[in-house]
Amino acid sequence: MTVRPRMHLAVRFPAAEDTAVWSAPRTGSRIAFPSCEHLARTAERGRFDFLLLDEGLRLPEHRGRPHDLDPVGWPEPVTVLNALAAGTTWLGLAATADTAFGEPYELARRIGTLDHLSGGRAAWRVAATPDAAGNFRPGAHPERAPRSTRIAEFVTVTKLLWDSWTPDGTPRPFTHRGRHFDLAGAFGLPRSPQGRPVVIQGDESEEARELAAATADVLLTRHGSWETARARRAEVRRRLAAHGRAPQDLKIMPAVTVVLGDTAAEAHERAAGIRRRLVTPQYARYVLERLWGVDLSGHDPDGPLPGIAPRSGDGETLARVGRWRALAEAKGLSSRETVIEASGGPSFVGTPDSVAADLDAHVREGAADGFALAADGLEEFVDRVVPLLQERGVFRTEYQGATLRSHLGLDHPVREARPQMTQKKGKMA
Repeated sequence: MTVRPRMHLAVRFPAAEDTAVWSAPRTGSRIAFPSCEHLARTAERGRFDFLLLDEGLRLPEHRGRPHDLDPVGWPEPVTVLNALAAGTTWLGLAATADTAFGEPYELARRIGTLDHLSGGRAAWRVAATPDAAGNFRPGAHPERAPRSTRIAEFVTVTKLLWDSWTPDGTPRPFTHRGRHFDLAGAFGLPRSPQGRPVVIQGDESEEARELAAATADVLLTRHGSWETARARRAEVRRRLAAHGRAPQDLKIMPAVTVVLGDTAAEAHERAAGIRRRLVTPQYARYVLERLWGVDLSGHDPDGPLPGIAPRSGDGETLARVGRWRALAEAKGLSSRETVIEASGGPSFVGTPDSVAADLDAHVREGAADGFALAADGLEEFVDRVVPLLQERGVFRTEYQGATLRSHLGLDHPVREARPQMTQKKGKMA
C-alpha cells in the first residue's frame, strides 16, 4: 500500500508584500491583539502546523518619509506570541527575528522562553534587515559584504546556546570565537520540551538555500510554476546530503494565497476584485515611482505608463520596464492596470474541491511539503478546504503530538528526559 505524503500548513500574518501593503478587511489589524488571537484560534481549529508573525524594524519609506500606505506599524512578534501561547494548546508559534542587530544570546533567550512557555511550540524565522540601521545605535550597521556569513554565524551560535544544557538538566559552559561573535558563558535556559525551537529560513538566495540545507527545519519559498517548484525542492534536497541530513529533515513550504468561489468563474471574479482592491491608484503610482526612480506625483495612474526612461540604467530595470511597456501596449492597459497585471494574482483560485485537489497534487508530485497561507481568507479555507484535505487523507484530523517538531515530523534533537519550565496548558475556548 502506498502511503500518501502528509501536507503541512502554516499561516502568515501579516501576509504582506515587500511594501507591507495588505488592505484585506477580514485580516484585521496586525497591532490589535484580538485580530492575532482570532487568527491563531482559527489556525488551531484547522489543525495548522504553525502561525508565523512577520517582523518590521522600520516602517517602509517613500521619498525619505514613512509612506501612508502602511501607517499601522509593527508589533514585536515574540511578545505577541507569548500572549497567544496562553490561549492556544497545539498551534506552533513562529516569530520572525532579526540577525542584523542584537546578539545571539538575547534572541536565543527570547525564543527559548517562548518555547518553554508554550510547551515546545516555538519557531524562529531567520531574517536580516540592515536598512533599519538608523533605528539603532551609531555604528550598528553590519558590513554589507559578509552579511550572509554573519547570518550563518548568528544561527550557529543561537543553536549552540539552545543545545548547551545536558539531557539531565546540567548547564554546560559554552565558548564561541568567530568573525562576528566572541562569547563565553552559560546559557540561562534548560533544554525545551522539543529539544530546541524550530528554525525557519525564508530567503531564496544562493547563500540562504545553503544555510537552510545546513541548519534550517523549514524553508519558505516563493510560489512559482509546478516545474519550478519541483526543481527547487529537488535542488535544495540535494544540498542536504552534503551536510549529512536526510530529505525529511527540511520541509519546503511555498508562500501562497487562496481565493475560493462556489464556481470557478466566481472564484476568478473574486480574485480580480482582490487585485483591484490591493492595487489602488495611490499604490500603483508608488510602484511606478520605485521602478522608474523618479517623482511621479503628477502622473495619472489611469493613463498610460510614464513616457520617460527610468533613472536607473541597469539591465534588470530596463528589461522590466520594457516588459511592462510591451504588456501595456499588447492589452491596451493603463498604468494601474499594468501594475495589476504584472503583479500576478493569487496562487490557487477555484472551488474548494479544485483547490484541495491542486494542493494535494503539489505535495503528492513533489513540488512542496506544504504551504504557508496568507492570513486573508483563512477562516473560509479552514471551513471549506481543510475538511476536503482531511477526506483525502493528506492532512491531519487531530494533532498527534504536543510540540511543533511533532507536527512537522521532525526528529527531536535530544530524546532523553529534560527539565521543563512550562505552564499548564488550557483548553481552547
